[in-house]
Amino acid sequence: MLPALPRMHPAAGHGGPDTTVPHQIVKLGQGECYLTAQDNEELVTVLGSCIAACIRDPVLRLGGMNHFLLPDCGRWETGDGAGSLRYGSYAMDRLIGDILARGGLRPRLEVKVFGGANVMCGGSNIGHRNADFVERYLAAEGMTIAAAHLRGIYARRVHYVPTTGKVMLLELHPTDETALPGHGPGHPCKPGSPPGPIELS
Repeated sequence: MLPALPRMHPAAGHGGPDTTVPHQIVKLGQGECYLTAQDNEELVTVLGSCIAACIRDPVLRLGGMNHFLLPDCGRWETGDGAGSLRYGSYAMDRLIGDILARGGLRPRLEVKVFGGANVMCGGSNIGHRNADFVERYLAAEGMTIAAAHLRGIYARRVHYVPTTGKVMLLELHPTDETALPGHGPGHPCKPGSPPGPIELS
């Protein structure tokens, strides 16, 4: 079995897997990417306007997750620094490339994408722009989306087991204790309570 790769560009306060639970929990924040072939690892992230792509090769039981903040870096950043994985154009290339480099085959890749909410009313629509980007990127690469939960107005917590492809998703109320940093002007949209957990196999 392939060893787990180290997390790339870890965010402050994100330690290693939590060994107190049967599945070792690996938390990802903005600008992180993680690849594993370990059966007991479960990747978890919280998304507002950001996108997480969950991609795996089911034959190798190898896969991972990224978490990007914006579609691309534009003309103000070269993408060579530690922050490049905050951008979808780099984060998607990196995750797919790392799977292929370890023996994965592009036609076998299973892709699931989540996030892209416009959580702040009166702010920008960056969440929906992120969702548009990831759909365009995958279409251009000829990759089919096996499952998706995109756009909307609620933040999401995503749990993903790369070796099986199982996903558990929970939409979060704006007053949930899992606060989302870094959102621009506006106020949380509160049209009602989000639905309960969603399981995607």
